Formats: sequence, C-alpha cells, structure tokens
Amino acid sequence: MRHFRVALYDVTSGSADEVIEIAREGFVPIFEAQPGFVRYEVGELDNGGVVSFSIWETANEAQRAVDLAAEFVRDNLATRVRLRDEHTGDVAWDDPA
Repeated sequence: MRHFRVALYDVTSGSADEVIEIAREGFVPIFEAQPGFVRYEVGELDNGGVVSFSIWETANEAQRAVDLAAEFVRDNLATRVRLRDEHTGDVAWDDPA
C-alpha cells in the first residue's frame, strides 16, 4: 500500500505563487531523487496558503519526505511560510488518470 505526505503552509511573506516557484525549482528535484517517490503536487489554497501533497511507496519513505521538507523550508522558505499542519497516511486508492 502506498503512503502520502500532506502539508499546509501559511504564506507569511510574498505570494503563494512565489513560494510554489521556489519549491518547483529547488525542492521537486530533491523529492524526485528519493527512493519510493511516486508523485508530488502543490497548490494554492483558497486562503492564499499552499498545500503540498506527495505519494510514496512505503511509510518510511513518506516519513523521510517530512524530514526533507522541513530541511528545505528551513533553508529556503523560512522567511516566507509557516507550517500549519502536516500528516502522513495510507493511500486508500491511487488513480493517476
């Protein structure tokens, strides 16, 4: 069974679009290079925040994504976002189409 990581961020400086672009350029390659990586999605929330959602083959890989994300945010986005909520869990179904 695959696993996911989801995180909600409040944008504290700049815009969601700027945060998303920083993640696209710097963070996406980090996730893509990890064992068990399946998919990564990012979106802008209706309140101007950002949601990050990734799918992994195992629970350990999803947990590793939590650590990697924390490092990336600390080093690259700490002045722009604040983590509001974060979870990992089992994927009930995965229909990529």
